[in-house]
Amino acid sequence: MRTLFAASLLATVAVIAAPAAARQLTIDDVASLSRIGAPTVSADGKWMVWAQRETDLAANRGRYDLWRLDLSRKGAKPEPLVAEPEVNENDPQIVGGTVYFSSNKGGDDAIWSVPVAGGAPRKLTGFQGGFGGFKVAPTADRILVWADRKPNAPSLAPAIEKKDPQAGEGRVYDKLFVRHWDTWVDGSHSQLFVLPLTAAGAPGDGMAIEHGLDGDAPSRPFGGGEEVSWSADGKTVYFALRIAGTTEPLSTNLDIWSAPADGSAAPVNLTPANRATDTLPTVSPDGRSLAWVAMKRPGFEADRQVLMLRDLATGQVRALTESWDRSVSSIAWSPDSKRIYVTAQDTQENPLFAVEPASGKVTRLTQQGHVSAVAATPKGAVVALNSLTAPDDFYAVAGKDKPVRLTQVNAAKLAGIDMPGVTRFSFTGANSDTVWGYAVRPAGSTGKVPVAFMVHGGPQGSSDNSWSYRWNPAVFAGAGYGLVAVDFHGSTGYGQAFTDAISNNWGGWPLDDLKAGLKAATDKFGWLDGDRACALGASYGGYMMNWIEGQWPDRFKCIVQHDGVFDARAMAYETEELWFDEWEHGGKAYYEDPAAFEKWNPVNYVQNWKTPQLVITGEKDFRIPYTQGIAAFTALQRRGIPSRLLVNPNENHWVLKPNNSRQWYREVLGWMDRWTAK
Repeated sequence: MRTLFAASLLATVAVIAAPAAARQLTIDDVASLSRIGAPTVSADGKWMVWAQRETDLAANRGRYDLWRLDLSRKGAKPEPLVAEPEVNENDPQIVGGTVYFSSNKGGDDAIWSVPVAGGAPRKLTGFQGGFGGFKVAPTADRILVWADRKPNAPSLAPAIEKKDPQAGEGRVYDKLFVRHWDTWVDGSHSQLFVLPLTAAGAPGDGMAIEHGLDGDAPSRPFGGGEEVSWSADGKTVYFALRIAGTTEPLSTNLDIWSAPADGSAAPVNLTPANRATDTLPTVSPDGRSLAWVAMKRPGFEADRQVLMLRDLATGQVRALTESWDRSVSSIAWSPDSKRIYVTAQDTQENPLFAVEPASGKVTRLTQQGHVSAVAATPKGAVVALNSLTAPDDFYAVAGKDKPVRLTQVNAAKLAGIDMPGVTRFSFTGANSDTVWGYAVRPAGSTGKVPVAFMVHGGPQGSSDNSWSYRWNPAVFAGAGYGLVAVDFHGSTGYGQAFTDAISNNWGGWPLDDLKAGLKAATDKFGWLDGDRACALGASYGGYMMNWIEGQWPDRFKCIVQHDGVFDARAMAYETEELWFDEWEHGGKAYYEDPAAFEKWNPVNYVQNWKTPQLVITGEKDFRIPYTQGIAAFTALQRRGIPSRLLVNPNENHWVLKPNNSRQWYREVLGWMDRWTAK
């Protein structure tokens, strides 16, 4: 079997010669790493600018600065562009010779500018009330801003509300959503506003361009600049929006809309016939075409995303990648509009591809690693690329040539760390299908090591070749564990049929794959001590931990369950995005088909539970509410099973704060050490 990450461009140890006294990676190392954001490149290809996060452990937060790199000089080193202490500079965009960015200097978020060649930053906006993001028109005469405001707000000026101190503090609702991801709904929408940009800046409160649409643009909770696009002439804005109405928690029907930037007419829905998701609108630099991705099945958030193309002059629409059984996850046009750069998962990798607009022909441009961001250049593209054993750095990609490394952002911080080895393997899983996994071996290990059997979330996700700041396989290996991960049925990157196989089958084929995969790994890799194995997972992986407790109770020394479903009935009524839970159980509500939910419900098998379990949950998790974790812990305690509960009061479905992440690893590794010790 080939190694998942050969000695190539991404291997940190190939870039940094490890000293004789090399040490293992720890969560403290990971928490301290610099994190690069998406790059932006000048039209002439000379300058690249990005935001870079540094971690302030004392303040338990990250802080952002702007960096730049001269792409025209071989061997050029990154240098700070705007980096004031205690100020966040973020979201850079190069238009012409100017970098536009957000900054909280002075205490209020605003849009600023600085010459890309260097100079004094200048504040452009003065509106109040905050904003979510912005995008400057290619013509540099307008700025599109999205911000949370009361529905149908005419401008960015925040509404002045007088609160009656005797009215009470209760929130009142007449429809869903009541809460979404980690936030109680307050009646506002993310809305689009346009400000004129002149030599004097962009003063004033701008003008709304949505004209009464009932929805969020960009979408909540994760939508951003990838869901809005300017026309080449700066006169039209394209955006994705789902009409909320009274059924928003049941709908995945985002549409692509166009609106004049001067607000002179109401937005037009360009994709009304498709009742499923349409998103990622991206206009070609020549202004002739609009690309986006579309799903086919309403209510299914993990359907295949096909690259679509609209001729903006004629309105003709073509599906470019209909015959390619992969799901497009990002779009970037080349400056000459002759190719479209996309990313898509493919067998535990997330490569960069080029698509020809005329024919739809797809060409793979990178091989190993996870492309996390793309910026097109006159010579090809610059990508942010990471792997299981290396965080993001920038690489230049020109055709099928080997990517050229441009940065070594964390070279000093990773010096002296011996990264683990990673090896892929395959086996025959459920339905006689080939299933893939990988094993991560601690660096320098000579004998058998205990097993960390990690199950990914989603459930339509992948344990792929990517770096993680939350569940990091290299950290588990650094703690002395051989980590094994399996891309069971339902995983992404193997074609849509394989992804579909988990729906209404949560506890079936995936568990069969996990059983076969762990056996295949322990049979193949003699350095894995299969008798000292712990299972761990979050979200769907957390569900699987609860399912394993009842269906595979004698296999593991311990279990770590994070934000997992414990009771499918309660989950069906407590979660916020109902489309997900109902699709995954056959497409109906619980009361319409309770048997579909109860078939794979962990709560029905608590009588079989016996494995010691650590339960972790966040009080701000509204996707799988923390009550599910408390219920699982209660079941463990009532049965007298050794158990421990970690509750994060200020975390959502993820653990994001640096010190909370460090605590998470202390608890998890401490629990595993306790039960796998010889």
